[in-house]
Amino acid sequence: MKGVESVESGYMGGRNANPTYQQVCTGRSGHAEVVRLQFDPAVVSFRHVLEVFFAIHDPTTLNRQGNDQGTQYRSVIFYESESQREVAEATIRELDKEKVFPGPIVTEVTPAAAYYPAEDYHQNYFANNPAQSYCAFIVSPKVEKFRKKFADRRKAQA
Repeated sequence: MKGVESVESGYMGGRNANPTYQQVCTGRSGHAEVVRLQFDPAVVSFRHVLEVFFAIHDPTTLNRQGNDQGTQYRSVIFYESESQREVAEATIRELDKEKVFPGPIVTEVTPAAAYYPAEDYHQNYFANNPAQSYCAFIVSPKVEKFRKKFADRRKAQA
């Protein structure tokens, strides 16, 4: 996406330092699986980032994404400033008011906490494992949805 400078898979919002994927998967560490984005606000607004976030996942199911269940799969926005909190909360109110989704949005809006990068094999997972069933059946449709719905926001292909 234009303006997004880096993307990294990781964990945030839990109780213990340096969690492993296995610890997070138990649902007992309190961490959520997250994607940390570094973006240039002169190129893409936080609101535009949130529009993509809400378009490519289900923000109406508590502690669940598709077949994946547990607090580690909760829909959450970890904000880094009061302005981001305000934009996130306003976006949720607008989407709920417009009834964009069949149910109310349950996405948490929470101050950013310690972030821990996921293990190396989680980074660029889709690009490195396109034939893996999760990637083919779950991630690929989301990528296609982004490419179609936000074609004007895509970076030029290298």
